Order: sequence, then structure tokens, then C-alpha cells
Amino acid sequence: MAEIARFQLSHYEEVMALWQRTEGLTLRAVDSREGLTRYLDRNPGLSFLALDEGRIVGAVLGGHDGRRGYLHHLAIAPTHRRRGLGRALSEQVLAGLKGEGIVRCHLFVHANNVGARAFWKRVGWAEREDLVLVSHTDPAVSDA
Repeated sequence: MAEIARFQLSHYEEVMALWQRTEGLTLRAVDSREGLTRYLDRNPGLSFLALDEGRIVGAVLGGHDGRRGYLHHLAIAPTHRRRGLGRALSEQVLAGLKGEGIVRCHLFVHANNVGARAFWKRVGWAEREDLVLVSHTDPAVSDA
């Protein structure tokens, strides 16, 4: 049985390998070691790993802006899916957020990622149809 542990930057390479192998998960320049260092420093204790005999089989980033929580990059190795690890990791993030007074959490899923959308619905999350994502990226930055 896998154990849930706090995300440690020392696992960066192994986590990146998992994320890179995960279909439907988009990585950007902000997911660099430096970017994740800033994210973890800004949101201590809200990101988690699933470990099976010391090997990373799942990972998730959690954070907030002071009002709303955000969950990013939940990934479970194909060999460990449908064992409750995705649910366990997301619940750890939600518990951590609640401990900081944050009771609403959002996440982003690609519209064509049918598997992820089904997973989130199965574990009790609701898709919002009343919102449209609007973004701005500095034109001088190619991969933010």
C-alpha cells in the first residue's frame, strides 16, 4: 500500500518524469525546479506525494491565493490507478487548505481529457459551466 507524504523538492526529477509520462498534463517553464521552489515556499505543506516502497507513484501540487485553493498536476502512475491514491492526494490538499481557512478549491482540466474529467466527477468535484477561463501572458515570455 502506498503512503502519502509531503512533497519534497529533492524528488523533483522523479516527479517531473511522472508528470511528463502523464497524458493530458501540460508542463510549462513555470514547472522548472526554480518555479516549483517558489510555489512550495509560497504554499508550504499543501503539496503531496504517493510513495510505494520509496518510489513516487503519485504527486499533486496544492496552494491558494488567500481566498481560494488551487490543485495542480495531480498524476498517478498507470500501475497504481484505481486504488484511491488520486482521491487520497486530493483530500490531503483539501484538508491542508481547510486548515488555513480555505474551503473552496479549483483545478483546471483540458476539455478533451475525458479520463480526468470522469475522475473528478467520480470523486465529487463539479464542473462549472458558468465560468470562462480568460488568461493573459506577457508577450515577451514564450512558455509561461
